[in-house]
Amino acid sequence: MTRYLCAIAAVSSSGYYRWLEAEQYRQLRATADECDFILIKQHFDALRGKAGALVIKMRLEQISGVTMNHKKIRRLMRKFNLVAVIRQANPYRKMAKATHEHQTCPNLLKRQFDQGEPEKVFLTDITYLRYGGDQWAYFSCVKDGSTRQILAEYVASTLELPLVEQTIQRLLERLDGNIHPEAIFHSDQGMHYTHPKTRLKIKKAGFKQSMSRKGNCWDNASMESFFGHMKDEVDFKDCQTLKEVRARVADYIAYYNSERYQWTLKKMTPDEFRGHLLAS
Repeated sequence: MTRYLCAIAAVSSSGYYRWLEAEQYRQLRATADECDFILIKQHFDALRGKAGALVIKMRLEQISGVTMNHKKIRRLMRKFNLVAVIRQANPYRKMAKATHEHQTCPNLLKRQFDQGEPEKVFLTDITYLRYGGDQWAYFSCVKDGSTRQILAEYVASTLELPLVEQTIQRLLERLDGNIHPEAIFHSDQGMHYTHPKTRLKIKKAGFKQSMSRKGNCWDNASMESFFGHMKDEVDFKDCQTLKEVRARVADYIAYYNSERYQWTLKKMTPDEFRGHLLAS
């Protein structure tokens, strides 16, 4: 009967008997795992769940005087479903780096945002907008480096690639084929801008692509300044839907371009300053 049942289960009878003999070992290991897990969880809870295997390993050695392999700690955390609430490694980012799928570009601007000509330098970035208590909208826009005008914008509920694709498409529609021969499209080194589809779209449009140095927010300070002013002047917390957020963003951009006077633009609005540059 044992051989018959083993055949049905597609296992060898010798393998079945070895499994029976190892029952006591499995119970001992399970008991040891539970004891080790209790110790791991003490340190996990002490850091309010914001600790990975390596942090716990160091705390075990330094505080508890226990040496435990980090692979074992990871195994026990997986076994007992203990997940750290910290930023996890992005496997796609690692793959893109290894395969060179996502390529960065040199910084062509070197903080020379204002080159004295409208629609020559385009600055872009993405920011988060919190609304409705604990919901998030993602705002992407393009700013003229010389006139400070916001030329294109798009608000989405996710950070997926279409957020940037739609922004670039709106910019191209506004320019209507009138591309400066030395136009520069400048961004940070985010995945949206290093993505092959985005780079191809920028190249086909006739722009030279430029990127800030890694981890240097000053290389795109003009965009950071705009986002800072908008968040200081507009409150999105009472918005309940994405549609309301989009409407409020559109209203602010209309005000910013046409009514908000800026000292560094000779006390003109961005729209007025564009006319001034073209006339001169």
